[in-house]
Amino acid sequence: MDQKPPFADLTPDTLLDAIDALGLPASGSLLALNSYENRVYQVGIDDAPPIIAKIYRPDRWTDAQIQEEHTYTQQLAAAEIPVIAPMVVNGNTLHSHAGYKLAVFARRGGRCPEIGQPDVLEWIGRFLGRIHAIGQTEPFVHRPAIDIHTFGEEPVAWLLDSDFIPTELRDDYRAQTQLALDGVRRAFDRAGNVATLRLHGDCHLGNILWTDAGPHFVDFDDARTGPAVQDLWMLLGGEREEQSRHLGDLLAGYEDFCEFNTRELHLVEALRTLRIIHYAAWLARRWTDPAFPAAFTWFGTAHYWQQHLLQLREQIAQMAEPPLWSH
Repeated sequence: MDQKPPFADLTPDTLLDAIDALGLPASGSLLALNSYENRVYQVGIDDAPPIIAKIYRPDRWTDAQIQEEHTYTQQLAAAEIPVIAPMVVNGNTLHSHAGYKLAVFARRGGRCPEIGQPDVLEWIGRFLGRIHAIGQTEPFVHRPAIDIHTFGEEPVAWLLDSDFIPTELRDDYRAQTQLALDGVRRAFDRAGNVATLRLHGDCHLGNILWTDAGPHFVDFDDARTGPAVQDLWMLLGGEREEQSRHLGDLLAGYEDFCEFNTRELHLVEALRTLRIIHYAAWLARRWTDPAFPAAFTWFGTAHYWQQHLLQLREQIAQMAEPPLWSH
């Protein structure tokens, strides 16, 4: 029997009823926002600004794991760091309705940061330094880590146990992922015993909104434990020389508030490799959700897997190069 899609019972009426149950008078206006992992809507409120409602993907996070995310963002907001923390309604930030878990947030606008401007990256770096300074004060207890097992070994094993990889490419996939994971292990060995802390976890430009008042950080849904550089490397664009300049600009602000261990630069390409591996498994695992085949029509084809293998080969070569450095 086919698996039931995860949000099959989430109708507009269900969502509006959930908002009304919180004591927030929904006007009936709903706007679906761009999100695949969860479902996120702008909800109109009578005689008040709209709010954002996030309905969590069933069976992804436990209540304790979600609450850790909420507690972390509340700590950051209390320190006047520009993050979008969940609203406290009836004494709680996590709510449930009709079998779904949800949280509500104030609506905040913004545009994508222009990282070609050094002062923009320095500004972002200052806030990342402040985020990490608080992130290292206590650990996550329930949320998992970004490491070789969770983002590499386990996704590879899951995909090899599935039917997603074409038969003619399975042996090549097995060989290339093992070479790639060997490269990741060597990179971690070169970095040595680096500290880990609570992270944003998915700190790309799409999760930083820019206004005239500066950046604010959204969507801590992927918050995990890991090395600090995980929240930096996705902001480094272009070729190696440009990435070095971006890194220097970020660290110029970051180190005003938090010390950065440059040995972590050995991990940049290793973490990129793990993200590539994890992303393929993430798409495959979500394929019963109708939103995924509709949005990612290219996934699962022989061409996709050929390109994926090419990416892995390029990463194997990149991981053998000297680490990035800032200037």
